[in-house]
Amino acid sequence: MSAAYLFPGQGAQTPGFLHRLPEHPAVRHTLDEAAGALRLDVLMLDSAEALLSTRNVQLSVLVAGVAVARALAHEGMQVDAAAGLSVGAFGAAVACGALGFADALALVKIRGDCMEQAYPKGYGMAVVAGLDERQVAAILARVGGAHAEVYIASINAPTQLVVSGADRALEAAMQLARERGARRAERLAVNIPSHSPLLHVVSERLAAAMRTVEFHAPQPLYVSNRRARVVRDAAGVREDLILNVENIVHWHDSLTVLYELGVRLFVEPPPGQVLTRLAREAFPMARAMAAEEVPIRSIVQAAQRGRRSV
Repeated sequence: MSAAYLFPGQGAQTPGFLHRLPEHPAVRHTLDEAAGALRLDVLMLDSAEALLSTRNVQLSVLVAGVAVARALAHEGMQVDAAAGLSVGAFGAAVACGALGFADALALVKIRGDCMEQAYPKGYGMAVVAGLDERQVAAILARVGGAHAEVYIASINAPTQLVVSGADRALEAAMQLARERGARRAERLAVNIPSHSPLLHVVSERLAAAMRTVEFHAPQPLYVSNRRARVVRDAAGVREDLILNVENIVHWHDSLTVLYELGVRLFVEPPPGQVLTRLAREAFPMARAMAAEEVPIRSIVQAAQRGRRSV
């Protein structure tokens, strides 16, 4: 049985989540490494006040994911692939050996800062569940099309989509979605219009910053959330991390690629359990485990049992 990491993105965070990471030498080492690279106490990044900052959220999500992935590896966990939703792609790149952790921290800091500077207020994201892509696209066209600054940002599942854009357009889209039968239409804890053309300037800034960053061919496999394809070379990972911020996340398709590659154990590093639930719903025959809910040793044992049963 193959296993894969699913690194979450912004929106999965809750106050204090870094303080709830498991006690493990690899976790402590990662926190110390991040503190040295960023020159700050990373445990200050997860307070309710600190998490109002896009930069702090993205940095803390990266740190948490890498810390637990390292702890799992220390205990004998082997994975065959990794994917990350939105900023989670940086955690996936680190886990695949395509990008160094210190470089990932520096790039995510730039990414978060640039997002905040471009859209300090008046924008965000919302989830719509119970309607498909065609129905959501029709709602966005009704709200006002391109002039309304609202876009499909992520296809998490066939009937769970995330939209991104200006506050007023989001409110109108959510109201129309409810009227058309959506079982859920609500704002996410994200205050920037991620995965939309509005963030092209962020991609440009990342491209400039990555010119001097060393990338490597990923091993294990890296699956792009932007293209829903396996990326096998260093240049492909670089391009993916540059462009994913302004493009739609095809998360359901990425999960499908992993499943078709033989993955039957999905492991979600912290924070949250959103990707675990999506994997369970998409592929009931597979097993999905969130590290926030399951002890490290239990995850490793499940992976090892799965490999022995093949």
